[in-house]
Amino acid sequence: MRSAWSWLALATIVAFVALRPDALVAQLSAKPPSVGIIFAGSADDPLQVVRKQALRDAGYVEGQTIEVHWRFADGHSERLPTLARELVVRDVAAIVTFGSAATAAARGATTKIPIVAVGDDLVAEGQVASLARPGGNVTGVSILATELDLKRLEVLKQVVPGASRVAIFRDATIPGGHLAALQAGAQAMGITLQPLEIRSAKDLEGAFQAAQSWRAQGLNVLASPLLWGFRRTIIELAAKHRLPVIYQWPESVRDGGLVGYGPTIAGMYRLTFDVLDKVLKGARPSELPVVQPSEFKLALNLRTARAIGLTIPSSMVARADQLIR
Repeated sequence: MRSAWSWLALATIVAFVALRPDALVAQLSAKPPSVGIIFAGSADDPLQVVRKQALRDAGYVEGQTIEVHWRFADGHSERLPTLARELVVRDVAAIVTFGSAATAAARGATTKIPIVAVGDDLVAEGQVASLARPGGNVTGVSILATELDLKRLEVLKQVVPGASRVAIFRDATIPGGHLAALQAGAQAMGITLQPLEIRSAKDLEGAFQAAQSWRAQGLNVLASPLLWGFRRTIIELAAKHRLPVIYQWPESVRDGGLVGYGPTIAGMYRLTFDVLDKVLKGARPSELPVVQPSEFKLALNLRTARAIGLTIPSSMVARADQLIR
């Protein structure tokens, strides 16, 4: 009886293959999805390890269950359109972009391939129609830049209680739509701002000199992938000019930054690749809501504070989620 059943099962399989050879061929030739990921920064950023771990946390193993084409502009935003076109030519299943310039480049290269974008404010930048229903081929993660840039100004004021003159570094490649809101918020805190535009690393020394000439008492580095890529130079110059600086990401304190406030980079990457996972499984970007971070961390570097002669109030030290002593 068992032998008869075995022959019957074999006959069924043979018949299925005879009727549906395309199904067997598709199964045998199935390849892992191919995606492109565009960064304004460089490939030697230590955070590449964090990115790959976040991809694994989303259920993907590079080279096995997913093929990733990493693209880096090395701080040169003018290269982004070329990188985007390279990925379109490869006909990737999705493109992941970090920053408004990278997203604009990808949108300029394709209206069909899904784009998972990470941006300061995807709605204000015009990348999506709304958070709930993005429309088009773009969805992703919006990191509340307007609200968080203002919150960081408030945190800086608490770290340096007497500060009334604060310089801000803003990425000149990003539309400055929320600058007016930041100015209004600063005025309510009794702070006067000095906006300084950064286009390349060459602008940084001159910007610090301008802040020093203006007698700035602090510096708020606004949200930007480009400025994040320059963080080590900014940290070095901040030490040279003995200027208290607050950064977009808590991880900045590990590199010697004084204060960082916002969502963690690791958490942001996890959110991003969770959205990518949904897209690769068939979700339409036009109908997949944009997500926003919900957890924020305060990090302080007390060594840096001592080096520039700053005493951080004990109330702020007690509030910190991460301290470097």
